Amino acid sequence: MQITLTVNGTEVTAECEPRTLLVHFVRDTLRLTGTHWGCDTSNCGTCVLLMDGEPVKSCTVLAAMAAGREIRTVEGLAQNGTLDPVQQGFMAEHGLQCGFCTPGMMMTARALLDRNPDPDETEIRSAISGQICRCTGYSTIVRSVQWAAKNQEGAQA
Repeated sequence: MQITLTVNGTEVTAECEPRTLLVHFVRDTLRLTGTHWGCDTSNCGTCVLLMDGEPVKSCTVLAAMAAGREIRTVEGLAQNGTLDPVQQGFMAEHGLQCGFCTPGMMMTARALLDRNPDPDETEIRSAISGQICRCTGYSTIVRSVQWAAKNQEGAQA
């Protein structure tokens, strides 16, 4: 089957099997490998991307279900060579160690900040609660999102 969707602001039309998961479509068909594939059961959250501005675990969404939708991957965070404040925050506050969960965490953080530009620690922890990080203990991730919230004035969403 052929599907058309908008990925990181660009309309894309491509062939896929009806059973293809969005994570595999993005990684294998579109070659956008920043979205990671982890558990395949929706438990870990490494595959989170934004669909119409909302975080979704792309290992549980069929690519066909994304037809006509707006998809944003981690590759779409930086604009015109400038890192998104979320990306900058993860760098400034050491919000990553191995980096496997980082793309999904950043996409979830971007969605949170788009909805709530000044979340408190509880709101940040709640937003990322569906994702697993085995390295950082989450404190640096929370600080990264707080940094982004404080430094996103004038940044695009």
